[in-house]
Amino acid sequence: MKFTYLLSGLFIMLAFTVAKAETTTVCTLISDVQTAEVLVQEGDCAKRATAASTFKIAISLMGFDSGILKDAHHPVWSFKEGYPDWRKVWRNDTDPQNWIKHSVVWYSQQINIRLGEEKFRNYVTSFDYGNADVTGDAEQQNGLTRAWLSSSLQISPAEQVDFISRMIRRELPVSDEATEMAIGLFDIGLQTNGWHVFGKTGAGLSQNPDGSPIKGQPWGWFVGWAKRGDRTIAFARLTHDSHRPAIPPGFAVRDAILAEYFTRENSF
Repeated sequence: MKFTYLLSGLFIMLAFTVAKAETTTVCTLISDVQTAEVLVQEGDCAKRATAASTFKIAISLMGFDSGILKDAHHPVWSFKEGYPDWRKVWRNDTDPQNWIKHSVVWYSQQINIRLGEEKFRNYVTSFDYGNADVTGDAEQQNGLTRAWLSSSLQISPAEQVDFISRMIRRELPVSDEATEMAIGLFDIGLQTNGWHVFGKTGAGLSQNPDGSPIKGQPWGWFVGWAKRGDRTIAFARLTHDSHRPAIPPGFAVRDAILAEYFTRENSF
């Protein structure tokens, strides 16, 4: 009888946890790139969170501008033991196109290592990217490999949209050729309402005040831009989950944004 009561109590607790688990949209922001007119603004768009894999947009600009990246298929680098291999596909040989397609963390790290600390820091600072803090984990001196991964580098949706807008307007301190090469890596495709969407998902852990990660409460990002005719818009959405979601939060954000704004007619 006691065992039955214990099981019943466990099921009630699990049911309560599931009921309480939810995804909160922290901010949705959409802006016209040329005029800076805000088209959609919902939530706290000044809230900073880990840049996570959305930082690959900035890394791609650094890589092409510095000459480390040559084009969509060069260089090809091979996986080495000790590299992050959270996904099986990350153990494959990887070029810039597959780096973005599969969001390969170690490829990002290898670009940054080749840049070196000073050049990496100077790029991020000149981009005015979020808090521009690339020190990494506290006292670990791992900024080149960790800063954007639930660590020191933080950015808000408003700052994401500003960064994307400046990139599209060619206002960042990189060559136009580097910008064009980078843009090509993030092509999501032509949507049913005529918008051609480019963007990058991201997901990362929340952090305690001391910088340590909070497991099971991830941030989700989808950041990018879209073109239709002569008009270009920049967008960012940030979400936060109270518990670990069933699907990666970045994918969920991407799918929601595409469904809400790029598969049907809209006011902008």
